[in-house]
Amino acid sequence: MHTVVVGTTGTSLDDITRVARGDARVEVGADALAALAAARRVIDDLAAKPEPVYGVSTGFGALAVRHIGPDLRARLQRNIVRSHAAGMGPRVEREVVRALVFLRLKTLASGHTGVRPEVATAMADLLNAGITPAVREYGSLGCSGDLAPLSHCALTLMGEGEAEGPDGRLRPAGELLAEHGLAPVELREKEGLALLNGTDGMLGMLAMALADFGRLLTAADITAALTLEALLGTDAVLAPDLHAVRPHPGQAASADNMRRVLDGSALTGHHQDDAPRVQDAYSVRCAPQVAGAGRDTLAHARTVAERELAAAVDNPVVLPDGRGGGRVESNGNFHGAPVAYVLDFLAIAAADLASIAERRTDRLLDRHRSHGLPPFLADDPGVDSGLMIAQYTQAALVSEMKRLAAPASVDSIPSSAMQEDHVSMGWSAARKLRTALDNLTRVVAVELYTAARALELRGTLPATRELAPGPAGRAVVAAARAAGVAGAGPDRYLTPDLDAAEAFVRDGSLVRAAESVTGPLQ
Repeated sequence: MHTVVVGTTGTSLDDITRVARGDARVEVGADALAALAAARRVIDDLAAKPEPVYGVSTGFGALAVRHIGPDLRARLQRNIVRSHAAGMGPRVEREVVRALVFLRLKTLASGHTGVRPEVATAMADLLNAGITPAVREYGSLGCSGDLAPLSHCALTLMGEGEAEGPDGRLRPAGELLAEHGLAPVELREKEGLALLNGTDGMLGMLAMALADFGRLLTAADITAALTLEALLGTDAVLAPDLHAVRPHPGQAASADNMRRVLDGSALTGHHQDDAPRVQDAYSVRCAPQVAGAGRDTLAHARTVAERELAAAVDNPVVLPDGRGGGRVESNGNFHGAPVAYVLDFLAIAAADLASIAERRTDRLLDRHRSHGLPPFLADDPGVDSGLMIAQYTQAALVSEMKRLAAPASVDSIPSSAMQEDHVSMGWSAARKLRTALDNLTRVVAVELYTAARALELRGTLPATRELAPGPAGRAVVAAARAAGVAGAGPDRYLTPDLDAAEAFVRDGSLVRAAESVTGPLQ
């Protein structure tokens, strides 16, 4: 099993997916333990002084005006966790919660939060035991971080609330800790607050979205190429020098992918045979431009994610005082705007990629625009409806994605008696992006299913039966059929075929099939 060592710096986006999805083991590095101990000494020194310090010896948010005496400070830290664990709705996915816990641990390990080393090691132990706190869908406004989701995680560390064990069953957290030999954490000054103040939920979901969207962009380049091939389109528009005169790197990468998938095809370049056309439709000809813009959006989002991953998001934070000691400063670094914006931006790019894919699918099914293919790719048009309703399903998915592309980050509802009067809604942006990418997977799967059938049918038509698809196209169709994505024929129950196509895209089989011929695609 892979082990991720969390130090004061150096955590990567890949580390997040290894822990969240791959159950990688987590260790707290020696440098992090030393930094944690040093920062804790600063907190202990401040706690011993009579002057109030926010988060150490005061209340929180709008209640920060009250000075809290030493006898109530442990209770104060417990209470903030309990009161903030106020989420509602269905539980969020296990991988999201594991990313949430891991990223909060990453910030603790930076040495800027002031928690004791044993709090950090307790979080690592929780992850390694496969215990997943029960985090609810609703509760985060994305300012002061993902307060409610992180509170549910901290509640589990305290041995309270509910959590999911390695067997997937929801049980009392205290029972699960005891079963794995873990002791509940007794929180001290600032520690409850430090466990809650972060953009960890939205950042974790962004990290996984980057991986998922990257794979889908490559998959969409492949299906776009198969559609161009099935429509007897021209691959001349993919020439490198054409894309060099508009030097967007994502566009060049998508065009290169399509060109490599189409290499050796005998079907391309016949766009003037049956009904002469100077140019292919935009959905075919402009595929690299649209997918490429998505790639460039993804690159920008990755830059933001890497910056946020390098941050220590907490309030207040522990900093050097320049005299060999430390100081505690309040700040607004927990505001989720940077992450929320790119989450919304990715939802827009995903919706547009889905939209252009649906237009290509529709073109394959319309006998007036498919250049010789049977209506709806039906076996016996009129008796059979073919893939007519598969396109309806695809259109419904695209329509929902357009609604999900409406930005969450432009909304703000003031909270905490107007102390938190502008919030980012980054958690909401992340939640809807996950839905959008699930839908995009299905949209690409429908185009794959349609294009694969169209390529097979080309081999049965008099005008094209002597024209073979390229080696990559043949490899994709063969792999899809081997994976249970059935081919052309009379009407049948389509949902199993579409589910198989979705799985073929989702698990990376589509990309691997193409790359078995092309080599690594971008």
